Amino acid sequence: MTQNFHRRSPHPKRKGHRQTPKKKFTSHIRAGSDAALKPIFEQIGAPEARPFAPDRFQLEAVEAVRHGDCLVTAPTGSGKTWIAEQVIRKALERGERCWYATPLKALTNTIFSTFCDLFGKDKVGILTGDIKDNADASIIVGTTEILRNQLYDAMHTGQDLGTNLVVMDEAHYLGDRDRGVVWEEVMIYLPSRVPLLMLSATVGNAHQIAEWLTSIRGREVQVIEETHRSVPLHPLFFHPSGTLFPLISQKGAKGKVGLHKKVTAYMHQDRPPILAPPNRLPPMGEIMKVLKKYRLLPAIFFMKSRADCNGALELCSGEVLAGDPARADLLSQRVDEILSAHPHLSKHKQRYHLEHLAVGAHHSGQLPGWKIVIETLMNEGLLDAMFATSTVAAGVNFPARSVVILNSDRFNGVDFESLSSSEYNQMTGRAGRRGKDKVGFAVILPGKFNDLGHLARLTNQAPERIESQININFSMVLNLMLSNTPDQIRGLLEQSFATFLLEKKRGKSVGNSKLWEDFLVHLDFLKLKGFVDEENRLTVDGQWASRLRIDAPLMVGECFRLKLFPEDPALMAAMVASFVNERERDDDSINRSVLPKSLTRTFLNIRKGLTPFAREMIEWGFEAPFLYLHPAATIYLWASGTPWNDVLQFSGLQEGDLSRLVLRTADNLHHIAALKSVFPRAAAAAAEGKRAIMKDPIVTTLEEIPARKDEPVSDSPV
Repeated sequence: MTQNFHRRSPHPKRKGHRQTPKKKFTSHIRAGSDAALKPIFEQIGAPEARPFAPDRFQLEAVEAVRHGDCLVTAPTGSGKTWIAEQVIRKALERGERCWYATPLKALTNTIFSTFCDLFGKDKVGILTGDIKDNADASIIVGTTEILRNQLYDAMHTGQDLGTNLVVMDEAHYLGDRDRGVVWEEVMIYLPSRVPLLMLSATVGNAHQIAEWLTSIRGREVQVIEETHRSVPLHPLFFHPSGTLFPLISQKGAKGKVGLHKKVTAYMHQDRPPILAPPNRLPPMGEIMKVLKKYRLLPAIFFMKSRADCNGALELCSGEVLAGDPARADLLSQRVDEILSAHPHLSKHKQRYHLEHLAVGAHHSGQLPGWKIVIETLMNEGLLDAMFATSTVAAGVNFPARSVVILNSDRFNGVDFESLSSSEYNQMTGRAGRRGKDKVGFAVILPGKFNDLGHLARLTNQAPERIESQININFSMVLNLMLSNTPDQIRGLLEQSFATFLLEKKRGKSVGNSKLWEDFLVHLDFLKLKGFVDEENRLTVDGQWASRLRIDAPLMVGECFRLKLFPEDPALMAAMVASFVNERERDDDSINRSVLPKSLTRTFLNIRKGLTPFAREMIEWGFEAPFLYLHPAATIYLWASGTPWNDVLQFSGLQEGDLSRLVLRTADNLHHIAALKSVFPRAAAAAAEGKRAIMKDPIVTTLEEIPARKDEPVSDSPV
């Protein structure tokens, strides 16, 4: 079997935004601020407590759903979830059922917890790849993939989707390069009788999206747009001396944005001072002291990498927290209260920073449970700072008075690219939360990879347009073929947003030949391999393979056909882990003497058995995952009872990456277990294998976090 993905450096080169020789390193930081900021800083604080009064756009959106579909676009933190709450409440009063779809498991958990408090636990269920609870509840909160799968099932059985309302949160994920296809599928397949409420950050072509949906659903989609931030945002420049300046100034009658003159003067110095030497982090402790003096805490620091998030903790001191012994005691008590029920998390190496410095690191390298601890403490106002990668900006609600931006670019998984206006707005949308702050701040730190001019432009830049990300994959083809002829599928593809945009561009009905041709190539391969017959009907193999709604359904399906899967639960989990692995591994470094022969024998049999099939897929232009022993061995050890820390050391992964491998393996095992009527023994092994790997410290839910015993903090901790 050959490798099918490009090798790439884990540290791609980045272009500095201004190369200036012999920069002067600032070793002493003294807090100061430009006089122009005094009236702005005087506004800092929590707004007066008063009865909640919804904004005009919120009321308009609630009314719009009574008459049709609705797309709400508004800045992050403006109160879009309130709209969903009101619409759902009205649906419950009518005895109806609701589906709330989100793009992220973390957001799903948060919404689930919120809705349990609002509507009662008996009325709310949750469905993700690894959690299923109260699935017959009146309100289902789940990931969009689960909703898409339910629509597949409804098409196949001929039964209507059992819901009367669908809410799609973070609907701008329609344009996500990896996940957008699922969002588009849901919008195409959803029965027109079911009202659709879409909640989105601001997008550049909301009316175009509404026009597309109106054309395919036959009911008007009303756009409710809100551009005003409920909490005003003030961008600041943190001079290396410690003095704060406005970042931008308004120029001209049309409100053209430019850098503030003092920021421009800094940039044009021959030897501008810098906050840290090359390849070193800024002095976070000193920066936080400046932010504290001007009451700009709590803050979210957006870092470029996990390593920088962790490294930033080591640069913090306890001086910020030391000025408030009562809060220090409260934080210590709360950390102990939360972690006492979780022996593994209680020994986390970053507990000291959390408990004694009031700072935490939040990134994908952390265990889900630890991230929940950080989120809980941040939401309760007990932390001064959270160091996070930019991924936390999307979909997770943290109250912060300020965000601190160190880089004007981000790593997209392949290379570094400049922040888009949508990404910038997502990040700054975390600054100043409605009902908690009168004003919010975006603090910009100077650095080699922070283009101040680019960030200034983003503050006033129109949001990007959303483009269709639909593509054809084998799981889609198999599931559509369950209940549609090729001609009917062609009709569905012609309802895609991609086709709509193409026809708008050309001014006539032309169809989307690329999508259709891609579908036909997939269909021909399925015929060649016996999943579809010559009459364009799924064979028996095609029918059960359609239930494998996973990344590599045909490879896994071929394992079943060749009877390569083991019946031992730990071995089954191990083999599935090889299919979900996302990174290159060095199998030569494994000490195979510590592994049972049954593991290596089963793995080699599967890899050898699948080699001809994988080669055919690659020859046809499809991807076929390269199977590594290392992830299989890692999951085998975990399923067999090896302690977590020993498995972690063997894997060579960060805890969050190992957790992701476990969770993705569990999700695939869940789909395999659904084939019990066709492959009862393998399905039973898959079900037992899933149970064997879904255990502490992987499984930690919001319900396991004890509630505060005291009154929550109402304002900034400083």
